[in-house]
Amino acid sequence: MPLIDSLWALGRPALFALDAERAHELTIATLAAAPRLLGAMTAPLCGRPDPSLARDVGGVRWAGPVGLAAGLDKDGRAVAFWPSIGFGSVEVGTVTAHPQPGNPRPRLFRRVPERALINRMGFNNHGSEALATHLRKEREKGLGAPVGVNVGKSKVTPPEDAAADYATSVRRLRGLADWFTVNVSSPNTPGLRDLQDKEPLTRILGAAIEAAAGTPVWLKLAPDLTAEAFAEAVDVAVAAGVTGIVATNTTVQRPFPDPQPEAGGLSGAPLWPIARERVGTALTAAAGRVPVVGVGGISTAAQVRDLLDAGCAGVQVYSALIFEGPGLPSRIHRDLAAARDPGPGGAAIVP
Repeated sequence: MPLIDSLWALGRPALFALDAERAHELTIATLAAAPRLLGAMTAPLCGRPDPSLARDVGGVRWAGPVGLAAGLDKDGRAVAFWPSIGFGSVEVGTVTAHPQPGNPRPRLFRRVPERALINRMGFNNHGSEALATHLRKEREKGLGAPVGVNVGKSKVTPPEDAAADYATSVRRLRGLADWFTVNVSSPNTPGLRDLQDKEPLTRILGAAIEAAAGTPVWLKLAPDLTAEAFAEAVDVAVAAGVTGIVATNTTVQRPFPDPQPEAGGLSGAPLWPIARERVGTALTAAAGRVPVVGVGGISTAAQVRDLLDAGCAGVQVYSALIFEGPGLPSRIHRDLAAARDPGPGGAAIVP
């Protein structure tokens, strides 16, 4: 077992003994205290992606096909650390134009037997202005991977003003983000998913793309849309000028018996078959016009290969990192690189 996995096996019981959000806060605070020093210590245990795995994803050059999904590091506090454990890209956020505390606690729950998380965080973050200040300082010091920003609507902003709200955050972060992901698909902000309908979505994407002034803009959609509604949203996004589709966000479905039901979005292993179906919908609807990034329940190199072979440009993970540990992204990238170069007499599997 690699050393990083052995260390995780020792540390996981202590973290899992804590409330899920408390463990998350403690981890982020620790990494934020010295992200580059901790990264320098961790990188030799993990390793960066093999250069052969680098790829263009929605107008951005990723160092490898496995990126960190939004939600883990909302305010980008540890943004300089994540490349050291092997991520090919990093997405921070969700961030909103107005700082907001999010929903009342408790709001983050582990389902350990299912390797799943349920969250109803509600876009808790310090606001896009604070993130812009932080990213500016971090970029001056250098980052080890491209960084995107996931942007959502402020809870206090009425739906009719949503486009301006998204555009405000994008303008503040323009020049500091390698791409923007428009999030209209979280189940934890009242009315947010209604913005996936054609008219509001067209307005929001138009405003975000204009504010981005050339920075790539992607759209993240919910797996709970019908196939028809999902395909229509992809068409709307392509017509508006997005350069990528992110499929998918968390689900409100519960595909397993849950003796302690909690409201919120489900992520982790049970999301995989649900998300995989909608990734297929996205790929069919996009029809090669824009790339698709697969997200949802991914924890193995086989799943990543499945998505890449199906046509995805890249993938993102988050929940699996909580259960599998920090060695996960580098382990997947090593497996992918080995499949590309099996040695003499082997047949390469090219993702």
